[in-house]
Amino acid sequence: MRQMEIGLQLYTLREQMAEDMEATLTKVAELGYEGVEFAGYFGMEANKLRDLLNQLNLKTIGSHVGLDRLRNNLQDEIAYLKTIGGKYLVCPHIAEDMRRNAEDWVKLTALFQEIGEEANRHGLIFAYHNHAFEFEINVGEQFAFDAIYSTTEPSAVQVEMDVCWVQFAGQDPLTYISKYSNRLPLLHLKDFNKAEDGKIITLELGQGVVQLMDVVAAASDAGVQWLIVEQDHCQNPPLISISNSMNWLKSNGIKKGE
Repeated sequence: MRQMEIGLQLYTLREQMAEDMEATLTKVAELGYEGVEFAGYFGMEANKLRDLLNQLNLKTIGSHVGLDRLRNNLQDEIAYLKTIGGKYLVCPHIAEDMRRNAEDWVKLTALFQEIGEEANRHGLIFAYHNHAFEFEINVGEQFAFDAIYSTTEPSAVQVEMDVCWVQFAGQDPLTYISKYSNRLPLLHLKDFNKAEDGKIITLELGQGVVQLMDVVAAASDAGVQWLIVEQDHCQNPPLISISNSMNWLKSNGIKKGE
């Protein structure tokens, strides 16, 4: 199996990042994560953050940027991401009132194409991160998830697949990983279970129902560059949770020992 780089989506540590970015990123690096994906910069200047990441030997994978900022502050987001050495500009979510029907999704995919083309002009790559709702509405004969990619160019819009949400939506992550082979540079490696009320409970790696080793093998075959750990809500203190998930990665040979 091909060795992939291991990153962390910092939304997992959003409270810690808001309190003390430097201390939080230092801990992430100490735990053995090779890169980070941002979900906000908490007021830190780009040059200062770049220097901190270099000092910690942490790579910037990219950043989750809300659709409003992608629409209205795209050049600022591009400039910041380039300064801190990131490559991937990712739309992480679509508000419910913007995805009510197929027509909304047609407009969104056209916008994604435009954003992706502009990102390309600056040497960046645009990607979309899914939840479950993309599998709850059809655009023509396809799920909205698939319509995003069938109506945009691979050069403009890449896939950041969240396997946890794919499986929660009733789809097979392995099938979807294979389907988007070589258009899937980023994969959110997550685990979950369902609560009694049917809602999702995100868990540390190896604690839920996702067949993670099969997912990792499929990701290797599909050309994934980064396996990115994320836990939306942690049952343990988040720094403990990301440590436990890293230990799982190491114990299963996915992360090389130091």
